[in-house]
Amino acid sequence: MEATTQSPPFTTAGSAGAFPQQSLEAVDIVVLVLYFIFVLAVGLWSMWKTNRSTVDGYFLAGKNMIWWPVGASLFASNVGSGHFIGLAGSGAASGIAVTAYEWNGMFIVLLLAWLFLPIYISSGVTTMPEYLKRRFGGKRIQIYIAVLYLFIYIFTKISVDMYAGAVFIQQALHWDLYVAVVLLLAITALYTVAGGLAAVIYTDALQTVIMLIGALILMVFSFIQVDGWEGLQDKYFDAIPTVRDTNTTCGLPRQDAFHLFRDPVTSDLPWPGVLVGMTVPSIWYWCTDQVIVQRSLSARNMLHAKGGSLFASYMKVLPFFMMVLPGMISRILYPDEVACADPDICTQVCGNALGCSDIAYPMLVMKLLPVGLRGLMMSVMIAALMSSLTSIFNSSSTIFTMDLWRYFRPRASEWELMIVGRVFVLVLVVISVLWIPLVQASQGGQLFIYIQSISSYLQPPIAIVFMAGCFWKRANEKGAFWGLALGMLSGCIRMVLDFVYTAPQCNEEDTRPAVLKYIHYLYYSVILSVFTLIVVVVVSLATEPPDKENITRLTWYTRFDKPVQRALEIKTVDNDRDSSSPDSQQVNRDGSYRGENGHDEGQELSTMEDSHKQDSKVKSAILWICGLKRKNERDSQEPPKPELNTCSLDEDPCMKHIVNANLIICMCIAVFLWAYFA
Repeated sequence: MEATTQSPPFTTAGSAGAFPQQSLEAVDIVVLVLYFIFVLAVGLWSMWKTNRSTVDGYFLAGKNMIWWPVGASLFASNVGSGHFIGLAGSGAASGIAVTAYEWNGMFIVLLLAWLFLPIYISSGVTTMPEYLKRRFGGKRIQIYIAVLYLFIYIFTKISVDMYAGAVFIQQALHWDLYVAVVLLLAITALYTVAGGLAAVIYTDALQTVIMLIGALILMVFSFIQVDGWEGLQDKYFDAIPTVRDTNTTCGLPRQDAFHLFRDPVTSDLPWPGVLVGMTVPSIWYWCTDQVIVQRSLSARNMLHAKGGSLFASYMKVLPFFMMVLPGMISRILYPDEVACADPDICTQVCGNALGCSDIAYPMLVMKLLPVGLRGLMMSVMIAALMSSLTSIFNSSSTIFTMDLWRYFRPRASEWELMIVGRVFVLVLVVISVLWIPLVQASQGGQLFIYIQSISSYLQPPIAIVFMAGCFWKRANEKGAFWGLALGMLSGCIRMVLDFVYTAPQCNEEDTRPAVLKYIHYLYYSVILSVFTLIVVVVVSLATEPPDKENITRLTWYTRFDKPVQRALEIKTVDNDRDSSSPDSQQVNRDGSYRGENGHDEGQELSTMEDSHKQDSKVKSAILWICGLKRKNERDSQEPPKPELNTCSLDEDPCMKHIVNANLIICMCIAVFLWAYFA
């Protein structure tokens, strides 16, 4: 017990005893406040300029985004605070191999725009569960996937980003972890609930710029400290903590730290698993995840969607330089804290006996940067956190509202859907906070490894079903459902075993079951993908083929087909239901009713609204903040405008050649990086 209250048994310049003395000063706080004012101004501007009172306006930004905010939002949604904390932490713990996840994404985000997005656009869907419903028919796959997506967001996205951002604030301001989480969530949920996807995308674009500036500045400061790339290569292998058990490998850097491709049996990231096992979850993330696809669906046409994916792909080069290498430098500068090998010391340094590699990036910020720049980097971390969380919140509310709520409330008006989507964000926040303690204790203190291992258990079955639906016309509902069900059962069993039998520390014997001890999670991803594919193929071939309406404009080979009537009916399902009601009433886009004679009867729905006309200014202001129009406004008396046809796959020939040329250049850069660092 005394060990936890005394100072650590070392007195180096980077000792844990010195670390709590570092905190933000007045200048840093001013920079941070200016950042929040700037972001708020951009959020308010986007709220003013966009229509947030309709489904397309709130959830898809009116489908009118150009390429650069789409690309910036793709990058910012992907690179959250979990990346800054997790990539730097894994770099400090084991070297550059974790970069493979980033550079793998360079290829896969291009698959989204060139292969998957044309199918989604031609089908006219808003959510990914909605696509599966149209492609395979029935309701069970849509509901199953919608619930599953929400669980995945909680397990691998929301709680992880909240924890990572809170770790940084905890180290900078010395607040309680959960106090920091609550503050971050209050700020983040505010403009997500109010602004919709347009506000999220525009603020993401701003925060991408801030992230790049701050992270590149810190990278330069870091490299100066270790005398550049050559100094990093030489000094990393000497970054050994003072207190360690000399009879074990605890605290020693990996000898393959500067290799992307590592031993296929004994390494932490075996190269066959990196090439194959990493790709399938990556396809789920970049090509079928609601958070990512929703940004691309908001583009005004195919060229802008492709341009956004190209921009995001180019940007994926940067995390290696902005996060992984600075994390390795942090180990060199502060080995006793970042690379601590004694559980008692680790507990004193960061509160986690499993290891403190996840504080590598906050250590650099708080100890290396001068006053003022610390505030900027604090802004960068909060920008990363907020951009990622807002994207996930918006997409989660989209899935819950459009796929689950409309299933249980088929007659819900658009007014009701807008309110439900906003309220669900708050519910999601509470659930995610409860998951944080498990995140903190998982995978030896390496946050990014936790994310990827859980992804390898939950995402391959979904990715396989999407690929079968998009590129194999014979795949049917029964094959997709049983592939999902059995694949997810296998993945969940492995995930539960991972939580029950935690990985041993460097000084412990590995007593885990063989499926954990000998099968790396990336290899398990390959096995799970093949198993799911076999189930989908066998069951589909053994049962009846899908109907034509489940194929037309819903696969790669049928994306140019003439739309069938059923697809049009699904798109306008709310109006169809209300027109068939006993009183032949129709529902306006804002939820008010029109009778048989076409006159607006919305004011008759509520006597309360008539009695409070004098309070209209206050009420209108509140409704505007939430992006909801008054039911008795004059524009609600007009019949709803027909939705624009945003399903065109036409592209300007000249611009198409420019975009395709950039595709080749981007892929060549990615291949070079892989080959050089392999």
